Amino acid sequence: MTLEEKIEGLVRPVIESMDIEFWGCEYLPAGKNTILRVFIDTEQGVGVDDCGKVSRQISAIMDVEDPISSVYTLEVSSPGLDRPLFTKAQYEMYKGQVIKVRTSISVMGRKRFKGTLESISEEGIVIEVDGEVYDIEFGEIEKANVVPKV
Repeated sequence: MTLEEKIEGLVRPVIESMDIEFWGCEYLPAGKNTILRVFIDTEQGVGVDDCGKVSRQISAIMDVEDPISSVYTLEVSSPGLDRPLFTKAQYEMYKGQVIKVRTSISVMGRKRFKGTLESISEEGIVIEVDGEVYDIEFGEIEKANVVPKV
């Protein structure tokens, strides 16, 4: 179980009990500048008050459970227009749209992709970039974001 999965297990029930959707989280270790970023969403959008309420609840849980032993900064925010994608269901929501993907290993000679999300399976995604089709497994995806329509 990854640290993100452990944190999700701790905070998701509390966030959802507030009628707010847990979108995902990122743990970005960087010494004294380590960040735990938690993304939340609602049908009406996310405001500063929502972030503050959720932040206080998460802080209380993290103080008790202490899954991160080092110093870190907690950030709670909306996923925004260029929202990160964490789950298969989230990828499904953006099928047919342009996304950016960064992989942890080289896939057919590249690690960065920006193209149309063609399909989603249990194992991963298919993305079309400049006429070329790439199969990328979920385990190879380091980061994926929706590219906002302008």
